[in-house]
Amino acid sequence: MSDPINYYAFKKDEWKDLYKLRSIPVTTDGLKQIKAFNDEISIQDVRDVYIPIVHLLDLCTQNFNQWQKTKTAFLDKQDRKVPFIIGISGSVAVGKSTTARLLEVLLSRCFEDKKIQLITTDGFLYNSAELKRRGIMDRKGFPESYDMKSLINFLNEVKSGKHNVKAPVYSHDVYDIIPDKFDIINQPDVLIIEGINTLQLPSNQQIYVSDFTDFSIYIDADDDLIEQWYIERFEELMDTAFQNPSNYYYEMAHTDRKKAIETAKDVWQQINLPNLLENIKPTKTRADLIIHKTDNHRIDKILLRKY
Repeated sequence: MSDPINYYAFKKDEWKDLYKLRSIPVTTDGLKQIKAFNDEISIQDVRDVYIPIVHLLDLCTQNFNQWQKTKTAFLDKQDRKVPFIIGISGSVAVGKSTTARLLEVLLSRCFEDKKIQLITTDGFLYNSAELKRRGIMDRKGFPESYDMKSLINFLNEVKSGKHNVKAPVYSHDVYDIIPDKFDIINQPDVLIIEGINTLQLPSNQQIYVSDFTDFSIYIDADDDLIEQWYIERFEELMDTAFQNPSNYYYEMAHTDRKKAIETAKDVWQQINLPNLLENIKPTKTRADLIIHKTDNHRIDKILLRKY
């Protein structure tokens, strides 16, 4: 498939030479803290791909902040702090959360005077009881499984500069929202919001998540590769997180392994793949930046929107 006409396309070797000002210290130990299962990020990828992205984001935030000052001066309003919001989207298992955490670390290290915070849209899923009441437990992750009104209200409060805005917390251990637990977002300079729905346009909303984002990134890969990564991650979790008795998948981890993997394949084919094809992939060309991955999560191409 050819690249979209409204993007500049760069091979990794071309991209790494675009912007060289200063390096950002990231050690191998530092990378281990942010890696997701089966998502192999190397120091070289950080230098070649993500450091230029951080410098690009620096330019974007500078222009954004200057525009906020220009706008308030024109309107004769008092200056106020408006956070720059970065949205990160893509399929389940493609490496969104690793990219989000990596950017959080890099931005924090590069701009020590700035406050960088990160949340995921998972916290705005309806809890399991509500999903069951609505009869959509098997549609978890689809647009209708999110409390979009609460997510939009949250983003509006953050963008408006409100102090101590609460975001619900989702646990992948219990596969549900944790009651009375919240992440607190308190006037960040930059907020990174990661989730499969950050670029979607739900039919029942007049305001979208993307209306609040100032720069958006889509993590892309071929469908068959993402399925492979999903299954490989599931197998690793069978030997790690699923061994915790409190984990939602604990019983599955102690049944027939082959049967459990077949169940995971069914979940991919019946839920995750249709959601990718119907709701996630069609939003790709709404992103400002597309990071394309190939075998072993290696990045081979970066696309930047022209206008």
